[in-house]
Parts: sequence; structure tokens; C-alpha cells
Amino acid sequence: MNAIALTVNGRAVDASVEPRTHLADFVRDALHLTGTHLGCEHGVCGACTLLLDDIPARSCITYAVACDGARVTTIEGLDTDEIIVELRAAFTREHALQCGYCTPGMLISARDLVRRLHDPDERSIRVGLSGNLCRCTGYVGIVRAVRSVIDQRRRRGVLPEPGGGRTMLGPVGSGGGTNGSDSRVVAPPAKAEPPQENTVETVVPDFTPTVTVTEHFTVAHSPAAVFGMFGDVAAVANCLPGVSLTGVPTPDRAEGSIRVRIGPIAANFRGAARIERARETWSGRIIGIGSDQRSRSSTQGEIRYRLVPVEQGNATQVEVAIGYSLRGLLAQMAREGLVRALVARMTADFAGNLDRHLSGAGPEDHAKKAVELNGFSLLAAVLRQHVGKIFRRNRRRQHGDEV
Repeated sequence: MNAIALTVNGRAVDASVEPRTHLADFVRDALHLTGTHLGCEHGVCGACTLLLDDIPARSCITYAVACDGARVTTIEGLDTDEIIVELRAAFTREHALQCGYCTPGMLISARDLVRRLHDPDERSIRVGLSGNLCRCTGYVGIVRAVRSVIDQRRRRGVLPEPGGGRTMLGPVGSGGGTNGSDSRVVAPPAKAEPPQENTVETVVPDFTPTVTVTEHFTVAHSPAAVFGMFGDVAAVANCLPGVSLTGVPTPDRAEGSIRVRIGPIAANFRGAARIERARETWSGRIIGIGSDQRSRSSTQGEIRYRLVPVEQGNATQVEVAIGYSLRGLLAQMAREGLVRALVARMTADFAGNLDRHLSGAGPEDHAKKAVELNGFSLLAAVLRQHVGKIFRRNRRRQHGDEV
């Protein structure tokens, strides 16, 4: 057995491994990071691709002992990486996956292309992805997805990185490992600059929600008052159960977290949101992304709202459409009916807190309490859904009899 110390997804790992253990087997069996898939086990298909010292590598032909001192990043460690977030959205939009077995390795290789290529044509993308095999898609959607992300980033002024972050010649992983040769050729060092705080913001991309839930409620305040309050990001966050800000918000951006509990399942999604408002139509939109490391789940969400004056403008009906896409463990557990019940509960709590805030009273103390659905509320939601179906069915039958 050999003792190794490496960093995996930002976490220090010390372990003892057999000299013949491959890195893919180590991250899957010892660390339970099963997003790294094993296909050919000969370094041909690319399903096992991960990042070694920030460079794509085949983990099925890389020995774990050779990675002593290196940085390993699997697909799980890229959950909130801005390029991966954009690629996931593009893969969904362009139908760039079917069975999904090759997708983790494909995303990591595609991320490298997005970093390196300036204005690629289809051929250069296909050449760049030639080490990742897919038996389902025919690659057309994959190429379109990668090219769309590169085009969007270049239009936003995000320039490519020469070499995709590679600073030396030699085998992948030789930059951090303690077992590498001292004879490797090192690239010229970059000009030294004073250390600066990390100011790179997480990009919040547009997306197409998997599920959309609509709700509405009325508050006894004018649309102008409600719209003005919606412009106060901190006040809105204080009215949302389970939500807390992790930084100073701006009128068009906020970073924070939301805690959710569905029965025994608890999650704390941390992420960022982009805020859009249109006073002329009393409407707005909030788009956010977040991830929960504990359950290895991630989500994209969108809230669209429109304010409708009622009671001669003395009250406001708030119409809300909430769309989301969920991935990971919670996606397997959170059925649509449960999420609808959760959204209804959260909307009701927000409406009450909003009314109290506009009336001059503070919202109820919810900062220490997650958005929660217990067994009784879940049962009630199911019963309401069932009874609603019965009533709708009876109405259809009555209407048919009348005709």
C-alpha cells in the first residue's frame, strides 16, 4: 500500500492505495464520486475524463499513486463552475445527450474547448471532442451546444485563455504531483502582480425550466408600493422563508442561500441570482442558480411576476410563475406534486410577510427556519390534488351531458 495526499474537489484527501489502483477506481470506490464513469478502461472512450491539475485527463489509465500532491476535480466539483453551468444549459437546449453515460466526460472536455478556442468552426470542435465517444446522439447537438457557449462568451467579452490554463510541458498532473520528474520544461512565469481578491462573479445563464408552477395572491397595497418594495433586494429576501443573503446585493444581482426541508430531506442551496425589472409593465424576473454540496444536487430557477391593480388601484394582485430544473439526488426524490406543495407553502408565507412589511411591521422570524413541508402538509397536498381531479372530471361529464 502507498500513502498519498491529494486535493479532490477542493478537499484534502489522505489515503492508502494499492500501486495498481487507477484514479477512476479510487474516486469512485474510495470517495464515492460516481459521476466519473468507466467505459472502455483503455483511455479511448473518454467517459472517465476529469481534471488533473485543472487539465483534462483519462482517469482510467492514470494511477492514483502518480497523483500524490495533485489537484483532482471530478464533475461533482464543477457543479457551480460558470462554464459547466452554461454548457449544461446548452446541452439541454440543443438535445446534446440521450443516455447520459458519456456526458460527464464530454462536459469536461467541452469546458476545455470553451476556455481555449477563440472562434471555432464545426471541424475544430469535432477534432477537440474526438477523444470522447458517444453512441447515442450523432454529435450534432453536442457540437451546436459547445459552439453556442463559445459564441455567447465571446460576445460578452470573455476572451479565451491561451493553452486553456496549461503553464508547462509534460504529462497531465505533473504540475502538482510530488512524484513528477524535475526535468520537465516549465513555461516562462507570468509577470508578478500583487495579490487581488477574487472578483469573478458566477454567471447566471438563461434556461428553459423543466417544471413551471403558477400562483397568485392579493395584498392591500398599491402596485407602486409593491413594485418599490420588490426593488429592495434585502427586504424581499427577508420576506422569503429560508432565504438569506451572503453578500451585499445590488439592484440587478444578489448572492445567497435557501434552505429547504421536505420530510427527512434537507438541503441548503447556495448560489447567485440575476434580477430584471420593468416599471412600465409592473413586472420583473429573477433567474438563479444554486447547489447543495451535501446532497450533491443543483438547481436553476426562475421567478416571473406581474402586478395587477385591483380595487381601484388600492390593492395589488401578484401573479407569479415559478420555473425550475433540478439535478442530483433531490431530483430523484422531489416529485412534481411535492414541489408544487412546497411552492404553494412558500408563496403563502411570502405573501404574509410582504403584507406585514408594507404595513410597517417586520416579517415573521424565519431566518433560522427552512422552507418545510411535513407529512401532514404533503398528505393534504395529495388529497387536494385528488379531490380537484374528481371535481374537474365531474364537471366535464356534466358539460358532456348538457351538450
